Parts: sequence; C-alpha cells; structure tokens
Amino acid sequence: MPAGWLTGPVQTVPQLFGRLAEIGRGSAGAPAEPETLYDRHGVLVVRVGDVVVKAHQPDREYGAALAARIRLAAGLPHLLLAPSGPPLDVDGRTVTVTPYGDPVDPAADLPWEEGGRLLAELHACPVPPDAPPWGRPGRVARLVARLGGGAAETEIRRAFATLPPWIRGEAEEPPGPRRVIHGDWHLGQMVRTADGWRLLDIEDLGAGDPAWDLARPAALHLGGVLHAGEWSRFAGAYTAAGGPIGRDLWGALDVPARSLAIQIAATCVISARGEDRPLDGPEQAMIDTCSRISRTGAA
Repeated sequence: MPAGWLTGPVQTVPQLFGRLAEIGRGSAGAPAEPETLYDRHGVLVVRVGDVVVKAHQPDREYGAALAARIRLAAGLPHLLLAPSGPPLDVDGRTVTVTPYGDPVDPAADLPWEEGGRLLAELHACPVPPDAPPWGRPGRVARLVARLGGGAAETEIRRAFATLPPWIRGEAEEPPGPRRVIHGDWHLGQMVRTADGWRLLDIEDLGAGDPAWDLARPAALHLGGVLHAGEWSRFAGAYTAAGGPIGRDLWGALDVPARSLAIQIAATCVISARGEDRPLDGPEQAMIDTCSRISRTGAA
C-alpha cells in the first residue's frame, strides 16, 4: 500500500500552531523546537520533544464521551497510548496532550502482525459499563452526501445504495457484538514506544463490533491496494492471537468492508476534486471496487 496516499492539503492556522507549541513547551520533559506532524482534514498535530499536542476536528462532539474514551485508554496502557490528562479547550478547539511515539516507517517492513495482535488483545478486553459507543458507521453516509456530480460519484452512490438501511442512516443499528474497539484503525494509528507498539488516537475508542477495526485493511485488500500477503499477515496474526471474530472472518467483514471501501472511495473523490486533479491509481482502484459492489452487492 503506498505510504502517504489518501492525504489532503496542508491547512496550518499560524495562531493555532503557536498555541499548541506553547502547550507542548509546558508539557515536554526538555526544551525542543515544535514541529508539525499532521495538518489535514481540520486536525493539527504538533510535536514538542517527548509530547504531542493535537487539535481535534472542530466539527465533532467530544465532551463527556471523549473523557470516557480517555479513561478507557488510560486503563489499557499495554495496548493504547492515552492522552496524559483531560482534554483542553483552546480557543474553542478540543486539544489533547499525549506522549510521543515513533510512527510506522513506510520504508521499513510494515508491522502488520503487531497490528493484528494489538487489535485481538483489545477486542478481548472486558467492556466497562461506561464505555461509549464508537459511533462511526454513519461517517460513510455523511461523506456520500458531500459528493458532487460525475462518473466516479455515480459509482459510489450506486454502491452505497447496496448497504443496509442502518448504514445509510435510514434505520436504527441492529444489536451486534459488543467489544472494546479502536474504531478507526489503520497503520497510522500505531506508534512504537520504549515498551513496544501501541495504538494511538482514541476519538472513536469504545464499544462496538470488532469487525469494524479490520474493515479498512479488508477494503483496501479487496480494492487491490493492500497486497494479499500483507492482508494474510495481518488477518493471520489477529486470528492467532485469539481475535474474537471467529473463523468466518469474511462473513463478519462483509458489511463493514463494503462500507469502508465506499467511504475510502468517497474520500478519494472529495480530495481529488478539491485539489483539481485526476484520481491516481489507488484511488481509481477504490472506485472500481464500488463498481463491483454495485453490480454484485459484494466487493
């Protein structure tokens, strides 16, 4: 899978960068120059030495749910790198401070096995009574609603129409498995610390169907963006570590993988149109996956 694909334009707001840098200087263990780690889709992440300061997306609800997610993550330090304290309000933006961890190196051998193992162990954790729902299935509907006109957009909408009504926002979500899940897993959500690999970013951490944590790599595999060998390493490690989904992995992944394929395709088109450029190879592969879904009801 090409490193760095599916990214958006840089959007730094100087004033916000300065505020995050100031917070980082007050939290870091030693003086260091601030540097931007991520600046896309309304999110700004600034590193200052051994801490990372993150301004979260401005258009999402946080409040008590985010506080509960932070508590949940803090109770699982062998799996998650949690924020160091409660969220801050910085000029109306939700901000968290987290210890720094080394991100996945796209030029090195990617840690698919570690990702599978971490998710399997997370899914095996007891679900606390106050665990918030992860609440991400509705994202695909919101992205599809943002699409304009065009051939790619038509293919995405046709594929979207094959999804169950509850994914399309037309019915209540039916009861299903309830495990502790990350909620938005990909390799960019892993960092290496002195104690080993940990999961990062807990905005969607909560109780839900564990199949959604495997859905993004499954969707990329179905689109031909993630090679079969990489998928096998990931899924094999998840199963070997006792992942609770069971032997019928693809049966459990059917709806989540189709949903994520459509969501990724919509994100690709929105990014390409916003940057006034044609779709690249991996992006077009996800549109082609949508075409297969609309023809057959499966990716």
